Amino acid sequence: RINLVFVFEKYDKSTFTMFIPKANRIAVFSYLFKEGVLVVKKDTVTPTHPHIEGCTNLEVMMLMKSLESRAFIRVTFSWQHSYCYLTDEGIEYLRTYLALPAEVVPATHKKAAGRPEGRDRDEDGERPAFRGGGDREYRPRDGGFGRGGGM
Repeated sequence: RINLVFVFEKYDKSTFTMFIPKANRIAVFSYLFKEGVLVVKKDTVTPTHPHIEGCTNLEVMMLMKSLESRAFIRVTFSWQHSYCYLTDEGIEYLRTYLALPAEVVPATHKKAAGRPEGRDRDEDGERPAFRGGGDREYRPRDGGFGRGGGM
């Protein structure tokens, strides 16, 4: 009889690294900086990411995991999707990594041009034009049904 003994060395998962081509890394970082937010589905088999061309979903997941461990992004996980939001430190890191000027900011940090006015106003500008003299003018004055209906 022969006893077989298998020796398994314990590997620390943090020692394994994934090599991502520089072009893919720059594509992911550029998209993240431009939008300020990135959505990644928890799916390691998908061959491409739906918003970034040339990158696999696994590469995007691993890059976001790396940025999260360094506190450059904040991740919210819901329904098998990770929503990655850039932090201020992440903006500075990506700005130096991508060699961008200080004037360029992500889309989530841009100020809105201004709210368009939704209602037409009277000439005096106090009340909207569509509103009548009182808010009960749609009710008939000479009775109706129910208590005090007049009949």
